[in-house]
Amino acid sequence: MELQSDITTLKGVGEKSAALFRKLHIENIGELLFAFPRDYETFGEPVPISNIKAGRVCAVKGLIVGMPVLKQVRNLKIVTVSIRDSSASMQLTFFNMAFLKNTLKSGQVYLFYGMVQEKANHSLVMEQPRIYKEEEYRSLMAFIQPRYPLTKGLSNQAVAKAVRQALSLCPLPEEMLPKELLAEESLMPFEKAICAIHFPENEEQLAAARRRLIFHEFFFFLLMVRESKSLLEKEKNHAPMMETAETVRFLEALPYRLTKAQLKVIEEIKADMTGENVMSRLVQGDVGSGKTIVAIWALLLCVTNGYQGAMMAPTEVLARQHYETISELTRRYHLPFRPVLLTGSQTAGVKKEIYEELSSGRANLVLGTHAVIQDKVSFKNLALVITDEQHRFGVRQREALKDKGNHPHVLVMSATPIPRTLAIILYGDLHISIIDELPAGRQPIKNCVVGPGYRQKAYAFIEKEIAAGRQVYCICPMVEEGELPGMENVGDYAEKLKAALPASVRVACLHGKMRSADKNRIMEEFAAGQIDVLVSTTVIEVGINVPNATVMMVENAERFGLAQLHQLRGRVGRGKHQSYCIFVNTNDAKEAGERLDILKQSNDGFYIAGEDLKLRGPGDLFGIRQSGDLQFKLADIYHDSAVLKQASDCVQKYAGKLPQLDKQGLWNGVDFTSI
Repeated sequence: MELQSDITTLKGVGEKSAALFRKLHIENIGELLFAFPRDYETFGEPVPISNIKAGRVCAVKGLIVGMPVLKQVRNLKIVTVSIRDSSASMQLTFFNMAFLKNTLKSGQVYLFYGMVQEKANHSLVMEQPRIYKEEEYRSLMAFIQPRYPLTKGLSNQAVAKAVRQALSLCPLPEEMLPKELLAEESLMPFEKAICAIHFPENEEQLAAARRRLIFHEFFFFLLMVRESKSLLEKEKNHAPMMETAETVRFLEALPYRLTKAQLKVIEEIKADMTGENVMSRLVQGDVGSGKTIVAIWALLLCVTNGYQGAMMAPTEVLARQHYETISELTRRYHLPFRPVLLTGSQTAGVKKEIYEELSSGRANLVLGTHAVIQDKVSFKNLALVITDEQHRFGVRQREALKDKGNHPHVLVMSATPIPRTLAIILYGDLHISIIDELPAGRQPIKNCVVGPGYRQKAYAFIEKEIAAGRQVYCICPMVEEGELPGMENVGDYAEKLKAALPASVRVACLHGKMRSADKNRIMEEFAAGQIDVLVSTTVIEVGINVPNATVMMVENAERFGLAQLHQLRGRVGRGKHQSYCIFVNTNDAKEAGERLDILKQSNDGFYIAGEDLKLRGPGDLFGIRQSGDLQFKLADIYHDSAVLKQASDCVQKYAGKLPQLDKQGLWNGVDFTSI
């Protein structure tokens, strides 16, 4: 068995199971082994009911008191039952598990494991707990249990069983780091780290395995950045440009004045594009700082010098919004853009026509998604490539775009607030510009951090905003029920909202496991005002601009990094109406409240990123990963900033002693830039 072997080579994985694994983008053994657990569970001793605290996951051993009660609120079936032990009693609540009304018998004793929540009347309730017999629970207490990303029909037990089998049958890639480096940095061997990240013997071994694999990701990523930088330093400007009358008139014609920060970045871009060397620049700017108009100015400079430009966005919705924005500006200010939109969902006939327009030069600007870097796309004289939201594209995608022209200028736009010390390491092949001012007239978002007991008031506020014609985002950390105890999931939460809000309110779901066509359709419907409440995972962190959305409600907010919460908050406050962000903190720990208070006090992304860097210590293994930062599988640039700096130093020291990566970033056929 090899890493490239199909997942069906494992015993017990037939075509039906393989189809479920494919939904998680797992088709072969290598993809299975590198699909790391999203979290871990430790099963502690059961706690007396009188000692439990809100916001904690725990086990309680209780006697069923009375008969379970089943009630239905629209499509939501709710079972409630009381339990007691020698110290106190409490209530359990189950959603869409009507069968428990007949399964849970009065007088029987069970172990219940789940998140404890505090209700508005200060009573404690365990929602959607797992039910164990005592001997079953005791067997779990001996181990740290991995929890994998799942899809409906595929259990955590099935994934863990497949991983165990693969580890026992498939040889892992040989160690690629020098023994000297491993010894100096006290790093676990690669093969041992892969085994331990899945099935750690204890928390110390888990921390060591995680550190080794994060170092691995950072090291090989930075090695690619270093090689890219060395190539860039030799590149001359093959598309020299000069400032044109159209670029000056465009800025003068705008109905608002650009900020000093925007004008400074425009001057830096102009110096690059009119200079001797090819531009390779990152523009960092907080959400709403006006990066898009700067990018449009750069594209205008490009096309008025007779060249073609390309702008690539992470989603079809955002690419289409850029296309519509530029088309409108072209009409309003008589700009010389001849834009086309290129996305993966277009028909073959439409794509063929666009390819011809680009290769002939009839179109001088393309806005698109990953479709822009497909082999079939060619240009007449591409001179500027802009990627929007850099953290969705890696070094390799940048190289693929550059190969479409004769060493075109590269401009990268990012709203991810990364502290400068880390940005210099991560973007070593790019010069860095920062837009650190917000345009005048923007209303600051009003923030509040609340406990779960505030939910009913929040729902009433949401109802009021919808009645006023506004729209709402609700963010959940999980896609489906059962992935992690106590974490809200998109499917069940949408049903809860439908039950709590009037029937006229239109609620829809969005998450990363959906087909691209379905995701695009839902985002477009929300942008068009056809959906009132969008219940989503962090997939909406980038890629949608809805000025009419005024409320962002984030469940289990304490489980996210501050910088990611700030990114999510950036989905509202984009229009003329006052916007609000509600962070629901389900953990009563003092530290969780203090972290979230930083968001309540500030809307400055760079300040928040700096605080995130200070607060997310290396001992915090069990948070939800930053989903948006670059393209790492395991590493988090805030949580793991110390390892990032360590890897950077080692790249400087050992780069000359290592074999070179090939053009695809592969080493002996294995992609080590993303483990």
